[in-house]
Amino acid sequence: MPTVKTSLLAIAYRDDGPPDGPVVLLLHGWPDDSSTWDAIIPVLNDAGLRTIAPTTRGFGATRFLSVDTPRSGNTTRLILDTIEMLDLLGVSSFSVAGHDWGSNMAEGLAVGWPDRANRIAMLSTPSRLGGIPNPPFWHARLQWYHWFQATKRGAQAVRDDHRGFARIMWETWSPEGWFDDDAFNKVATSFDNPDWIEVTLHSYRARWGEAEPDPSSKWLDEKIQATKTLALPTLYFQGERDGVNPPKASENVAEKFTGPFERIVLPGVGHFPTREAPAAVAPRLVKHFRSEF
Repeated sequence: MPTVKTSLLAIAYRDDGPPDGPVVLLLHGWPDDSSTWDAIIPVLNDAGLRTIAPTTRGFGATRFLSVDTPRSGNTTRLILDTIEMLDLLGVSSFSVAGHDWGSNMAEGLAVGWPDRANRIAMLSTPSRLGGIPNPPFWHARLQWYHWFQATKRGAQAVRDDHRGFARIMWETWSPEGWFDDDAFNKVATSFDNPDWIEVTLHSYRARWGEAEPDPSSKWLDEKIQATKTLALPTLYFQGERDGVNPPKASENVAEKFTGPFERIVLPGVGHFPTREAPAAVAPRLVKHFRSEF
């Protein structure tokens, strides 16, 4: 996997499909890595789309260039990493599909660079346009791992068994039996990155005000909080059996988008539709991303 050096990182990424094709950026979530797109990429490439799938800071082969760089994980800092990578690759215009963390990165790219982001697809994590309100109690219960990481003992437990922490999400966010040990262990090597734990802890603490976001991304945080709606064409995938963001969590997501919008509920699918149901996801992404060209 090649890497591109930004001001802070050596970002590992995949670049597939026709070099002159319209670019679709593919952003993975947590706890996952860019291999979540492995079954999707060939379908998009066959449709004439060039795909770029980076590995987020703290995951896989992506590395910080300096020990002095804060291991920040707030969403807007991840977005700045991504846009710098695209600049270095010479990509001026793109569409983007994002899963989980990548879902909010996708809409953040559209907020920060509306002249460059053409269309977005969001998978499994609802919009944060206008800021993040306190969740209702039923949803806060499902997000136990957010609050767990905000405590000293919880953070230490993550440091002591980071793979076990990630695995409990795979076991409870989707229907039982959707993966086997080999599949998880292959992806979990990406969580052995020396910065995965600190990036993860900061990401979840910062979103609830338990840690300060990276100062470099403050302007984008403020812009996303001030943006109530987006007008670009948007596709939203919802797993009918998502154990952390169930259908109830995204039933009003259309209110955030004033342009063409479609919410697709996938029967029997949990939180990882790119892995659980790529045959259902890929053709809908092709239709969405090819319709403007």
